[in-house]
Amino acid sequence: MSGLKSVLLAIEHASLRRDELAKAVARVERSQNFARDQMAQLKGYAGDTDARWTGSGARGLSLELVRHQYQFMDRLQQAIELQSGVLANTARQLELAKANLMQAEIRLSGLNQILKSRQIAMLGQQRRREQRQTDEFAALQYTRNRALPMSGEKHDH
Repeated sequence: MSGLKSVLLAIEHASLRRDELAKAVARVERSQNFARDQMAQLKGYAGDTDARWTGSGARGLSLELVRHQYQFMDRLQQAIELQSGVLANTARQLELAKANLMQAEIRLSGLNQILKSRQIAMLGQQRRREQRQTDEFAALQYTRNRALPMSGEKHDH
């Protein structure tokens, strides 16, 4: 029975670990979705700004204003590149979190298999024990039944 208790304890621990890792995957997925939304906003803003700038025509604008626009667009492009790095980082984190979760699932499944095989083994032992007791009881009954007629015959004579 202690063998089962240790496996049950290991299963409980592995289940808690798996649940923690599943929560970690969900957190990273939320971070990745947030980063994607930010990237979409940055790209959308850059596209809108560029469209307004080219649509209005840069003619007749001061050199200073044109220079500021280019600086602004450069900074916006830098923000997009930084956000690409964030997306790549969250993708790696998500891949790692999912791999860890998969390993936890495999461990838990293995522990459940061990539990099942130990339960089957214990059931087999119990059945053999019960069969042995039944056989012993039947042998005792047989011996008693054989002894009764003999002892009865001795008393009749």
